[in-house]
Amino acid sequence: MKLCTTVQEMRQERAQLGRVGFVPTMGFLHEGHLSLVRRAREETDAVVVSLFVNPIQFGSADDLTNYPRALERDIALLRREGVACVFTPEAAEFYPEGFATQVDVGGVALELEGPSRPGHFAGVATVLVKFFNIIQPQRAYFGQKDAQQCAVVQRFVRDLNIPVDIVTLPTWREADGLAGSSRNSRLTEAERHRAPVLHQALCRGRTLVQAGERRRAVLEGAMRDVLVQAGLVDIDYVTIVNPDTFQAEEEVREGALALLAVQLGAVRLIDNMPLF
Repeated sequence: MKLCTTVQEMRQERAQLGRVGFVPTMGFLHEGHLSLVRRAREETDAVVVSLFVNPIQFGSADDLTNYPRALERDIALLRREGVACVFTPEAAEFYPEGFATQVDVGGVALELEGPSRPGHFAGVATVLVKFFNIIQPQRAYFGQKDAQQCAVVQRFVRDLNIPVDIVTLPTWREADGLAGSSRNSRLTEAERHRAPVLHQALCRGRTLVQAGERRRAVLEGAMRDVLVQAGLVDIDYVTIVNPDTFQAEEEVREGALALLAVQLGAVRLIDNMPLF
C-alpha cells in the first residue's frame, strides 16, 4: 500500500493505477468506512482512500481541534483491506498561503445543514473537487448517513461535468441502531446509551407511514415526541423532505426522507431514513 502526502506524489501514484474507486474520509475509521472500501474494491481495479480532516468545513476551531484522529490505526486498517493508496495531505499542502477559491453549491445545500452549519457545504464541495481533480477516480463512495452531503455532491458533479460516478451505500449502524460516525467516540457512556433514540424516532416515523399516515406535521411531531420523551430536547430539526430538493412538502410522498439533528452533550448527531 502506497502512502502519499503531497499532491505530486498522489498524481504520480495515480498514473500507475487503472480504474480507481475513491473513498474520501476524515479518518478515525469505523466499519461504515470499511464497508465503502470493500464495495470499491469489488467494483474497481484499485482503491484510494483519503485521510484528511478538512479545516474549511468546520464552523468552529474547537470542533476542528476536538475531531478524533487515529492516523496509524487507520493506515493499518486500510492495509488489511487491500487499499492501493492512502492520501494524507497536510492542510498547508491543500490550502497554501493565498488560497482563495471555493465551490459554492446552491439548491440542496441551502436547506437544513446549510443554515445550521454556515460554510460547511462549501468546504466539503471545495475539498472534494480538489480530490476529484487530483485522484481522477472513476467512482467515489459515500454513506447515506450524510444524505444531504450526498445530494450536494451529486449536484456539483452534474453541474460541473465532473466525470465520476457517485455511489451511495446504506447507512452502517451499530447493533442498537446508532448510525456509524467518528463523532460517536466523543459521547460519554451515558450519552452513548441514549443515542440510539435517534434511530428509534426515525423508525417511529416509518411505522406511521406504513400504517397510512401521510401528514408531514403529524409524522414530524411523532418523531420529535420520541426524542423529547427520552430527554433529548436540544433538537436542531426533525423534518421530512423531498430527497431531490431537500425541501419539505405538506403531504409525504413516495421517496420521502426523514432527517433529524440533535445536540447530545458536546456532540451534534444527525441521522436519516427513507420512509418508504
